[in-house]
Amino acid sequence: MFQLPPFLSMQDFTLFTLVLGRLAGIFSAIPLFGGERVPMNIRVLVTLAMTLVCFPVLKLSHVILPSDFLSLLLMVIAEALIGVTLGLVAQAVFGAVEFCGQVIGMQMGFSMSSLFDPTMGQVPLMAMFQTLVATLLFLTLGAHHIFIKAMVDSYTLVPLGGWHMSGDLLSFLVTITSGLFILGIKLAAPVMVSLLATTVVLGVMARSFPQMNIFVVSMPLNIGIGFLALGLSLLVFIHTIEISFGGMALQIKSIFKILSQAP
Repeated sequence: MFQLPPFLSMQDFTLFTLVLGRLAGIFSAIPLFGGERVPMNIRVLVTLAMTLVCFPVLKLSHVILPSDFLSLLLMVIAEALIGVTLGLVAQAVFGAVEFCGQVIGMQMGFSMSSLFDPTMGQVPLMAMFQTLVATLLFLTLGAHHIFIKAMVDSYTLVPLGGWHMSGDLLSFLVTITSGLFILGIKLAAPVMVSLLATTVVLGVMARSFPQMNIFVVSMPLNIGIGFLALGLSLLVFIHTIEISFGGMALQIKSIFKILSQAP
């Protein structure tokens, strides 16, 4: 039967706080748990529950902790930065999906619908739709298990307070950030090409039939062609996202390798 970890000493409480900081960094960066749509009390509850589950398993009693408060505070910040760095791997994929939705929504003519939303503020319609699809795939494929495993493995590969900025880490962050835009364009390419061809056809029709009100015809036509192309390319979208989620494990291993190196 599961029991709460007994805090018999100040060191146990300090170690629990450090574990809580790393897990809070991970959950704040993963869109599934750290997004604005998730209430703050739910995020705090999930983070605290995962910390209570992981803390007895980690066996960190042999760790030597600094005695002054400032050093402990800096170590907590470093732990949170380790979690945020790991969470950025998932954030890059979801950012690419959101970027894809924004591009598609703008070309389909849904940009006006995102000007005011009384529940979520300024939210692009297609970006929200594709983010929800990516979230369902994230859970269906079990990609969240990668981060749960990474939470435990990180303490054997990266010591407490082991976060440090280096050239390799900076290069890795730049790589996944640039990959965000590349992946977003790949996901949006079928709809972008279809709407580009539609625009060319409408331009030819506008020159051939000057009497036609091309603006009235183009708005519903772009929406219809966009949804048609989106439906036909749905399997390609799912396959591309599946490959991206599958590559997150290798990216997390790269982060561990970089952070495990001495600064």
